[in-house]
Amino acid sequence: MIGLDTNILLRYFVKDDPIQTPMAVQTMYSLSPQEPGWISLLVLAELTWTLRRVFKLNRTAIAEVIAKLLNSQDMVLEQEEIVRQGLHLYSTTKADFADCVIALSARSMGCTTVVTLDEVAARDLGMKLIE
Repeated sequence: MIGLDTNILLRYFVKDDPIQTPMAVQTMYSLSPQEPGWISLLVLAELTWTLRRVFKLNRTAIAEVIAKLLNSQDMVLEQEEIVRQGLHLYSTTKADFADCVIALSARSMGCTTVVTLDEVAARDLGMKLIE
């Protein structure tokens, strides 16, 4: 298994750099079920944030990227079930993907609530808004 950094995934999906994109594509094509790529929750958070803020992708396009990673036989995602549930929340609410994963991860660890200053996360994910 080989760990993948955010920049590899960005170059692979966005194809915005003439030098780095071919290297990222080659790396992704070299993965297999026998030698998969591993993606951490932090990489997914960075990936979705960058796709939204820097590359201005809409929620549907970002959800498609996450779904492709989840459905790939060549990838292993950290806490895959939480990522699947997070993708569902992301697709059915206005909350950011990272906030969805934060809420689900906290619940899985036994937290009774997650406190936040984010009104959308409080409204859509049941976090407790600090006022």
